[in-house]
Amino acid sequence: MTFPQEPLSYPLSSDSPLEPPAEWAALRRECPVARVTLPSGDEASLLTRYVDVKQVLSDERFTRRLDAEDAARITATESGGVFSNEMALAIPQSGEAHRRWRRMVTMWFTAKRMAALRPGIEAMADRLVDAMVERGQPADLKASLAFPLPVWVICDLLGVPDSDRDRFSYWSDALLNLTRYTQEEVDEAEAEFNAYMTEHLAAKRAAPGDDLLGELIVATGPDGYRMSDRELVATGRGLLVAGHETTANMIGKMVAMLLSDRSRWERLLADRSLVRSAVEEALRFDANAGIGMPRYIGEEVEVGGTVLPRGTTVMCSMAAANRDETAFEDADEMALDRSPNPHLAFGVGAHSCLGQALARTELQTVLDVLLRRLPSLDLAVPAEDLRRLEGLVVGGLSEVPVRW
Repeated sequence: MTFPQEPLSYPLSSDSPLEPPAEWAALRRECPVARVTLPSGDEASLLTRYVDVKQVLSDERFTRRLDAEDAARITATESGGVFSNEMALAIPQSGEAHRRWRRMVTMWFTAKRMAALRPGIEAMADRLVDAMVERGQPADLKASLAFPLPVWVICDLLGVPDSDRDRFSYWSDALLNLTRYTQEEVDEAEAEFNAYMTEHLAAKRAAPGDDLLGELIVATGPDGYRMSDRELVATGRGLLVAGHETTANMIGKMVAMLLSDRSRWERLLADRSLVRSAVEEALRFDANAGIGMPRYIGEEVEVGGTVLPRGTTVMCSMAAANRDETAFEDADEMALDRSPNPHLAFGVGAHSCLGQALARTELQTVLDVLLRRLPSLDLAVPAEDLRRLEGLVVGGLSEVPVRW
């Protein structure tokens, strides 16, 4: 494949909903630092090799300062998208201030805490499967299970009542969509969410609970640091944006990947001990992971044999890096027992996903429940007829039709 002089349109498209874009392998081989045009029309540099993506995500010179004057906007909205708007930047983005904020939040996401959440997640998954079975088949697994479960978990974490779940779903969609909403609609969704969370925080201060926000309100760091209301609202928003659509879409894609080759599902039915490694492999194998992670460089840096000038916005495609043959043996094969599996689905370095332990818990729990409850589960349409969900920062499928 010969690449044109003009930038490629990004995100890259694929002919099949579960297969990677044809350009990935060629880009890794021939053009590891490629010029791309983002949905905004601005230009960026795309990285597809494992070693380069890992280098940039681990290098603090590559920042999240996407509000810089010469940084590329992701979307055509005035704010530039979810990565660069004001509320995202309310959380310290670099240096000791970021590490201090991150330590405060990370203290909550312990293995012990995640284990304690699992029974509740399992019970909710069982109830959602009950309702899906009662409605009859074929069913849309995404609408019935994959979409409602993570928003229930996030609302639970934030101490938000179930009755507000639909509003949280809408806000999540509006803040993550690249093309569906106007700037006015995005601004309105953000204002509504901020107003809701500000009021919710005031109620929490009066009666703190044992949920994440309740604990962060009263938490004090070793240096006396306490989060401001603005940081607390931004933290809640970050959890919603990062933890809802991403996990909802990954549940749907994981099940679709496993059912697209029936032998994978049968192997898990025969050996449930593979659930944990199968989840990790689904995360690595995901060819529809969205746009990746943007980074901004304020000084000249060399990556992949190319000197990136100051002011460059870099798009790190973790999904393309996860298919790199130099990092993973038989990278284009889904090996359910792959170990070790140092994939980059959750990023790496100072900005790796804070909620990855929670996401893993949800994915493993859902897979366990489906194997137990619906061993005959199968796709209700051929895998090639599944439809990609277009326009989201995170990749997904429009629906996952199943029967059992």
